[in-house]
Amino acid sequence: MKALEITGLSKIYKTKKAGVVNALSDLNLVISSGEVFGFLGPNGAGKSTTIKAIMGLIKPSKGDALIAGVPASDPHSRLNIGYLPENPSFYDFLTGREYLYFIGTSFHMADNLLKSRTNEVLDKMELSLAADRPIRGYSKGMVQRLGLAQALLHDPEIYILDEPMSGLDPLGRALVKNLIKELKAHGKTIFFSTHITADVEAVCDRVGIIVNGELRAVDKVESILEKGITGYNIHVRTGGDISLFSGFDFTERDSGILEFYTSRALFKQFMEIVVHANCEVDLVEPVRKNIESFFLELVEKR
Repeated sequence: MKALEITGLSKIYKTKKAGVVNALSDLNLVISSGEVFGFLGPNGAGKSTTIKAIMGLIKPSKGDALIAGVPASDPHSRLNIGYLPENPSFYDFLTGREYLYFIGTSFHMADNLLKSRTNEVLDKMELSLAADRPIRGYSKGMVQRLGLAQALLHDPEIYILDEPMSGLDPLGRALVKNLIKELKAHGKTIFFSTHITADVEAVCDRVGIIVNGELRAVDKVESILEKGITGYNIHVRTGGDISLFSGFDFTERDSGILEFYTSRALFKQFMEIVVHANCEVDLVEPVRKNIESFFLELVEKR
């Protein structure tokens, strides 16, 4: 089933200073149910514009989106979405608990369920101790976690998160990554934007890279990492005829182990030499380009 289907989505802004700005150009994208999809791009690439168009906060110049088969232009399409904006801002005179009650009543949650879910999400986002303090006293990271708590509150099937790890310290980032993995394990769909490539590698099934409003690539994270293998570090025990490896560079390690590097093209030849030399291999470690390298290559080409 398609959780999210974007077809020909475009947004043109007209400004006095910059004139006509193509913030988003003919975006086509399909997100499957149960998928974690990372929407990766530099600042100003069109990530937030896309999300705002899906959420009905801005009207696209062209194109449309379907949320679980319902047009995004229909407010009912967002009943089963947990949404976190890029810069969450709340009624800061409320406490965190009061704000969650306000959100829960907006989704017509029953009182007993709302109270139990509020306690659950406050605990999950490590906000229980601050739950009854006014939001104006929260740090940026706490506000971000409260934003995630309100997205979780009504237990939706689809999560649309705009820069969910922004403003978080390392502990907060780890908390959110674990949360995304937990949601995936429960069959939820997560579509989140980011400009941090390590976040994509850690939690995503697929990634889409957007540059200057144009979708430049969509692929499985696993496939990108596999294609990015440039060579291998291989640990070989010095028990056989080491002279056969004369054409390969190596570093001598402890316990009679030599560490060789071979390019991807020469890997098969190297392993044949291992067999002829009657040596034992302790470790084969791929040397690969990461998502960041892939991302920077696309941006530089553009």
